[in-house]
Amino acid sequence: MSEKILDREAEERIDFMSFIIPEFGEAYKIDKRRAYLYLKKYGGVDYIYRHWWALHTDNPRHALRDIFDVCKKNGGDL
Repeated sequence: MSEKILDREAEERIDFMSFIIPEFGEAYKIDKRRAYLYLKKYGGVDYIYRHWWALHTDNPRHALRDIFDVCKKNGGDL
């Protein structure tokens, strides 16, 4: 059985998503699981996945607000 190795970009994307989802939960006073489910339901996870490169270079507060705005536009209402 061969072991697949993630490329550097995939590792960095995973690292960022592992950082930003709990940060989103903390910022909006929800636990990590609920934060993930909310982001998944309202397009936040897809947005983070597609735009992680730009988001990870931004101030985390601004990135969190951008993610919140995407979710709100898609019907989310924390």
